[in-house]
Amino acid sequence: MITTIPGPSLAEFDAAREVVARVARVTPMETSRFLGDRIGGTVYLKCENLQRTGSYKLRGAYHRMAALRDDERARGVVAASAGNHAQGVAYAARELGLRATIFMPVGVALPKLDATRAYGADVVLAGDSIGETIEAAAAFAAETGAVSIPPFDHPDVIAGQGTLGLEILDQAPDATTIVVPIGGGGLAAGIASAAKQRAAREGRELRVVGVQAENAASYVASLAAGEPRHVPVVPTIADGIAVYRPGELNFSIIRETIDEVVTVSEDDIARALLVLLERAKLVVEPAGAVAVAALMTGAVSASGPVVAVLSGGNIDPLLMQRVIAHGLAASDRYLTLSIGMPDRPGQLARVAELLAEANANVIEVMHTRHGSGLQISEVELELSVETRGPEHRASVVEVLRRAGYDPRVQAD
Repeated sequence: MITTIPGPSLAEFDAAREVVARVARVTPMETSRFLGDRIGGTVYLKCENLQRTGSYKLRGAYHRMAALRDDERARGVVAASAGNHAQGVAYAARELGLRATIFMPVGVALPKLDATRAYGADVVLAGDSIGETIEAAAAFAAETGAVSIPPFDHPDVIAGQGTLGLEILDQAPDATTIVVPIGGGGLAAGIASAAKQRAAREGRELRVVGVQAENAASYVASLAAGEPRHVPVVPTIADGIAVYRPGELNFSIIRETIDEVVTVSEDDIARALLVLLERAKLVVEPAGAVAVAALMTGAVSASGPVVAVLSGGNIDPLLMQRVIAHGLAASDRYLTLSIGMPDRPGQLARVAELLAEANANVIEVMHTRHGSGLQISEVELELSVETRGPEHRASVVEVLRRAGYDPRVQAD
């Protein structure tokens, strides 16, 4: 029965949707033939990366803040965030006419800092880590009385994020599986609760799968333990879901509503981001691409139409440059070789000729007489070239070997 599904009621999600509709767009639902061919079925992409402020966070922030009493509104709001939550709170505060103070880490990416300020918030840079930033925001709230707006662990926030689940089923009523990123759990809890209640009302089953980065898999450990657990977070490109401990309320909902939680590697995420750029023409941040990564790796399989939630698109251009390069390497489209050769004229030209014959484009060349283990009469050539994939990569190496060279493939 519907009442057995934890979380806000379906009526509360419907009411939240009316509130959130004041500011949030109904984002596009695209299909992906490339991903569909990979899994053998229909794949939809829910493009919340195209939401105002660049992520779903606006939904929960606005819904929470719209529910504040007049005396709470008069005190203003405060939040701590390195990115999407900051922008969501700042935008929501502007629309509601509230004073917002956002604490961000000292090293926050400049585009995120500028965007948060542009929405009208007072930004305070505090702490070298998000933990220190959260402490500074809590101290500010205690001193000034400003209302703290949590990023995920609050029923109003969960109800706001869950409006996305209702929107998904409106746009893809045939969906049998929804794949959603999990950080603290606000989005996953909201989508799973709302969408499963809607599906139950319609008399059908719906599967919801959560995806975490391997380097920040707090839900995997917590679900295994049966309670929220603190896990060390190794640096990950998916910083938007790098949360070391699940939210208490989020965990209680996810434990009962999410069918499975899987993880993806850094290489998986980079490849997914590259595919979204090349195939779908969509700019998605690494955390927003983990659902696609899970489909590409086979971590998630489905017998019917699947919806992959692209939760955000706020990516620093400098990070994007690095992630694209990493994704190309992970897809075997970069190749770095070291070749020892006699120190005599014409050798570099000969290698360049061989690579041209193999249709490999040279990106970078380093020629040195000082490599480790070289004889006096030898030089070492290090080359970085573009390749078209694993088969082309192997053929390039084979062309050089047939010409008498001994190319050593370097780790990417």
